[in-house]
Amino acid sequence: MRPRWTGRGRDRGSTTAELAAATPALALLLFVGVAAVAATQTKLQCADAARDAALAAARGQEGGLSRTQTAPDGATITISINGDVVTATVRAPARVVGTRLPPIEVSATAVAAREPDDAGIPW
Repeated sequence: MRPRWTGRGRDRGSTTAELAAATPALALLLFVGVAAVAATQTKLQCADAARDAALAAARGQEGGLSRTQTAPDGATITISINGDVVTATVRAPARVVGTRLPPIEVSATAVAAREPDDAGIPW
């Protein structure tokens, strides 16, 4: 009796070749995922720092104080006051650990209403 499928020898090693071709694509996908997580984390830290800086500046306090508390490393905080509106912008580089690639620049902006002077407040 003759076997139904006789081309078995031609496919030997095809799984290894497919795995060898797919491994770099999987490594690249993993790297992009790690970079996205790092950029998102830095973006959230920038948003927290911008909010803190805007609220501090709206109260008349030092807005740059949030740099040491919530801002990521290498962040720059810009505060602008336009009438009764305080705008704080935080920019920071998002770096992927162990790479020599240029950092991704992320930023966040927060706006707060300026509080009135405490001249008429009894406390």
